[in-house]
Amino acid sequence: MRNPLGLMLASVVMAVVIAGVWFWTSSPRADAAPPQTMAARAADPLPAPSAAAKDDVNVTAALGKRADATTAAAPAPAPAPMPAPVAATQKCANPDALGISRTVVVDATGGPGFGFLQYKQFDFLTDHEIVLTFDDGPWPTTPAVLKALADECTKAVFFPIGLHTTYHPDILRQVAAAGHTIGSHTWSHAHLASKKMTEQMAKDEIEKGFSAVKLALGANPAPFFRFPALAHTPATLAYLESRNIARFSVDVDSNDFKSKSSEEVIKNVMTGLDKEHKGIILMHDLQKHTAQALPTLLRQLKAAGYKVVWMKAKTQVETLPDYDAMMQNTVKVPTASARPVSSVIQTVAE
Repeated sequence: MRNPLGLMLASVVMAVVIAGVWFWTSSPRADAAPPQTMAARAADPLPAPSAAAKDDVNVTAALGKRADATTAAAPAPAPAPMPAPVAATQKCANPDALGISRTVVVDATGGPGFGFLQYKQFDFLTDHEIVLTFDDGPWPTTPAVLKALADECTKAVFFPIGLHTTYHPDILRQVAAAGHTIGSHTWSHAHLASKKMTEQMAKDEIEKGFSAVKLALGANPAPFFRFPALAHTPATLAYLESRNIARFSVDVDSNDFKSKSSEEVIKNVMTGLDKEHKGIILMHDLQKHTAQALPTLLRQLKAAGYKVVWMKAKTQVETLPDYDAMMQNTVKVPTASARPVSSVIQTVAE
């Protein structure tokens, strides 16, 4: 009996051993899961956007991205890196572009003044830092200015004339779409220091200008203002202060409105910078010589080591309802059409 019983036990043991070997070699193992988990940890490089933040010229935004990077270490906030694609879209395709060295946000409370020709309150630019500004648009020459700025991945401040925005609201919207700062340059480019200009007339020029820009953009502009011919009075300065609108003067004047060629515009700017070494540059997107000069001028600024500082507003200006209504009644022609041009105008013969 022992031999049959022994054989039976040996058979059972052998079956168990064979089953164990088969299970170990053919079935999925529990320790195979960690490689899959490790692969999923490709998300660990999420702090990489903080490196991109170094390229963000807005210091406040850069700090915010660093905070997001630290919280992203927790499992739940995986969506936190969403701002990264936004930063990526802002990357410049031109590796040798003039670009933007830093962005400053202006608190316009009390109507601060910028530009040392007249206002010496705030010396915020360091050596070889410049601010690009353009007056008198929008005009058919403005798109060429926008292209030159876009090619160099840089930004400017535009001071449009209210009346011109009623002529070319679509062009002003191109300025906004390109991401530039838009202020105002009065309604009709009136000389606000003229002896014939009353305080009420000056107020009307200022407010109508801002409301016209708002009407064209469909949004409030920046509380940035430049006087035509840089001509102000104590009363107009006090009014801007009461409205919390920053006033802009100039450090380097291109004198493009009286230049006879694009070469002369370039020479005026570079000569002025040789003297001042920094500052707010005044140009006019209305002038064809400026539009022609800008691509070469921006390259020369880059070669000379100048860096662009872009000025933005902390808050937008609050236009006055009475002037908004006045502009609505003044501009009787629609500023935009829902119909495409091809549905209105068709070529039937050539």
